[in-house]
Amino acid sequence: MDDQVTTELLALERRGWDALCDATAAGFYGEVMADDGVMVLADGSVMDRAAVVAALAASPPWHRYAMDDVRLVRAGAGAAAVVYTGTAWRSEQEPPFTAVMSSLWSHDGGRWRLALYTQTPVLAPAADV
Repeated sequence: MDDQVTTELLALERRGWDALCDATAAGFYGEVMADDGVMVLADGSVMDRAAVVAALAASPPWHRYAMDDVRLVRAGAGAAAVVYTGTAWRSEQEPPFTAVMSSLWSHDGGRWRLALYTQTPVLAPAADV
């Protein structure tokens, strides 16, 4: 994948996380999600853009985040997915939320739009008994 696409999509992904941390996520995702875009969350819920915006407007912000093992996957002309392990903390006192995340972006009318976002929780390894 060319460097410009990589740079643009990683910047969008980080802007999304930054918005989740500074309580502006409802506006950010309301703007970047495709009209028919959906998010499939770790709890099994599937939300359209309107539901995402409403949920984010009522959600507390994240304290910080990390993105590891980032990959970009070409998904045809004008589309690509960002896949990574995301870890986010609501506070330093709480355990983090960790999931493998994927964001499918499509280039629509001169800008990137989020078509599909998924979370697959990463479970802690079982303790040896």
